[in-house]
Amino acid sequence: MIFIPLPFVETLFLLTLLLQMHRRSEDGLREHLPFALLIVAYALQSVLIGLRWGYDFYAVMPFQAVLATIIATLAFLSFNDLASENSIFRKRTTWLHCLPALTVALLRAVWPEPVGLVIILVFLGYGAALTALCLEGPDGLVSSRLDGALRSYRSLQVTAAAVLMSAAADIAISLDFSWSDGSHAGEVVAAGNVLALLALGAAASVASSGAAAPDRGETERQRAAPTPGATPEDAASTAAAVDALMRTKALYKDTELNLARLARRLQCPARSVSIAINRIHGMSVSQYVNNFRIAEACRLLSETDAPVTSIMFDAGFLSKSNFNREFLRITGTSPTLWRSRNHAALTA
Repeated sequence: MIFIPLPFVETLFLLTLLLQMHRRSEDGLREHLPFALLIVAYALQSVLIGLRWGYDFYAVMPFQAVLATIIATLAFLSFNDLASENSIFRKRTTWLHCLPALTVALLRAVWPEPVGLVIILVFLGYGAALTALCLEGPDGLVSSRLDGALRSYRSLQVTAAAVLMSAAADIAISLDFSWSDGSHAGEVVAAGNVLALLALGAAASVASSGAAAPDRGETERQRAAPTPGATPEDAASTAAAVDALMRTKALYKDTELNLARLARRLQCPARSVSIAINRIHGMSVSQYVNNFRIAEACRLLSETDAPVTSIMFDAGFLSKSNFNREFLRITGTSPTLWRSRNHAALTA
């Protein structure tokens, strides 16, 4: 009977996630390229783990070391892309993130001893950077669709924790080799990596589903629009401008709306909008916009006989799970039950 290591099964799962990402996007994987590359890296690392610990194929170990640093780098770049108004591929400094992997590859060839320490430092560095993104809250992911911002943020938290835990696991393995000649290293590496890659792959898939599609109608002039006086100091006027935009333009109906796009419509920094909504309304931008969406959904549920799914899209939601979660948060009940109660009240 052929022995199939668990990491190979995990690889199939990760490739399935990749296929789902391709199918749910009009532009395929190009629309969420950083996350697609991240899942590919996870799948490849899972194969290498299976070869190493399933079949004792030691020749893959140098590739594992280099790929580990690539994974940490891609994890940060993927979420940093969600936290930026422009794609990371347009930034001149992005190439600098190739240096950790190149350093490990060079050290493996000429001086292998410090490779473990370098990998630990890379994971600690990118783990700290991901944690810093977490501190910005859901509004920090300015390019994430507002109806999926919370899910993307939870994925960011999972990824930050996993990257830091990977560094801790490497430290534990190093100590195990020092204290007991590595007698437990195999179990720690195999189990830890499989669980980590599984969680990270799912997190990357969820985060990519919340990324908004590029605003194709946006001109370069709009991108470079000057910043007016809307700053944290005049949060009230900024919040009023957002309110006016929501009520007069019904901008909340845009299913691809994100904080960056909203800020460009107001011609002010995304952070100014986030601070204004937090100070005046006491909630995140995603919650604020979703309040308008649920109000519109309630109106349609009570005044029309349209299917709930159709109303979900008309109100600005793309995900049924996000719609149901936000509807429950605001109304305390499900859309179907809310409709039955309010239709009964209207006809009474």
